[in-house]
Amino acid sequence: MHIHILGACGTFMGGLALLAKRAGYTVTGADQHTYPPMSTQLEAAGIRLFEGYDTDQLEPRPDLVIVGNALSRGNPTVEAVLNQGIPFTSGPRWLGENYLRGKRTIAVAGTHGKTSTSSLVAWLLEAGGLKPGFLIGGVPLNFNMSARSGTDYYVVEADEYDTAFFDKRAKFVHYRPWISILNNLEYDHADIFPDVSAIQTQFHHLVRTIAGNGVIISNGKDAELEAVLDMGCWSQLQRFSLDGETEWQVRMLKNDGSELEFFRQGESIGTAEWSMSGRHNAMNACAAVAAAVAAGVEADVAIGALSSFKGVKRRLELITEAHGVYVYDDFAHHPTAIRLTLEGLRRKVGNDRILVALEPRSNTMRAGVHADELGPALLPGDHVWLKTHAGIDWDPQVALAPLEGRCRVVTRSEDMLDQMLEKVRPGDHVVFMSNGGFDACPARFGHALEQREAR
Repeated sequence: MHIHILGACGTFMGGLALLAKRAGYTVTGADQHTYPPMSTQLEAAGIRLFEGYDTDQLEPRPDLVIVGNALSRGNPTVEAVLNQGIPFTSGPRWLGENYLRGKRTIAVAGTHGKTSTSSLVAWLLEAGGLKPGFLIGGVPLNFNMSARSGTDYYVVEADEYDTAFFDKRAKFVHYRPWISILNNLEYDHADIFPDVSAIQTQFHHLVRTIAGNGVIISNGKDAELEAVLDMGCWSQLQRFSLDGETEWQVRMLKNDGSELEFFRQGESIGTAEWSMSGRHNAMNACAAVAAAVAAGVEADVAIGALSSFKGVKRRLELITEAHGVYVYDDFAHHPTAIRLTLEGLRRKVGNDRILVALEPRSNTMRAGVHADELGPALLPGDHVWLKTHAGIDWDPQVALAPLEGRCRVVTRSEDMLDQMLEKVRPGDHVVFMSNGGFDACPARFGHALEQREAR
């Protein structure tokens, strides 16, 4: 069977392509721009990629086309698929019906922390000998791949974004999990959701799919999630929190969150030192431990495995250390995630300077829905650069007023990098934040640092 995947270089769709290939299908794919690292992963697996959406890619005619949610009516290949009557489906539906069926699926949902928590769950299950498969919207550094087949257990990052142009339900309604983590819920995706209640409706659709003997592990301090559960919950419910009166608790034994203690029903069950930092990562770890235990891993094994967790590519990933300057690449899409990441780094580095470069690239950020929250989110940074462009119709200077002159707004990445290179000094921590490629600025900055010091 020949499967052709539209939007194949996205992390989810690319992971799907790899799973289909390993399952024995003939797989081809296309994207508007075929780009690494996903393009190189796919090509190494023997998957032919087409640049753009010319209709010639449908020859020879595939048996099935899987359509990514970035594609819409009017796309030449989409129109050709419809006109020629080629069978088509969405990525989440194909995954749910052809891959997850019959597996013990652990789905990780939430506005923030899905990728990190999914990676944690996969690693803790691995440590427990369960050999899980996974499909994650990032690359866990313990596995160096975003998707693998595994055995009976499967970890999937469960996104609330819509499924496809022909299916406006959230992706996660297709997964039918045995265990689901509900990390948090905030307003996001302003391009498809009019308000937070619309997102809550989608989350409750997920809750409705979980069996009575399934497990929901929910953030007990998130009022929006509590409102979802108040709509009805028929599964085994476990709540987690940071120092709260919930079934699962985590406490930060060090200010930066690098040492944690875990509790269940008020009783201490173990401590762990690990390389992550921040309150948000402590919460992610607590949810992951709870999920691993629900899946059958001993608590001490799950907690012990945290010390060997390496993190996730592009989640405050240290990519260069050159002459006393630390350069990080971080996937940022929402002011809350930005704030939590920078607060965690501040706790870790103390009084060292933090330089931040931000590209507001998501649809919600570009629309200015969270513009009032952006300045406060960036306060942990000592110097901030915001790369703007014509697609932003809100005033960055007004949004960044809380920084009191510590921010520069630029339109060209070259100007931003020049200014940052003038400002940086040994001991600084430099964070590039974007949910896109950011013109390869993290790598370019690191290379420029190395070249400058080599002269």
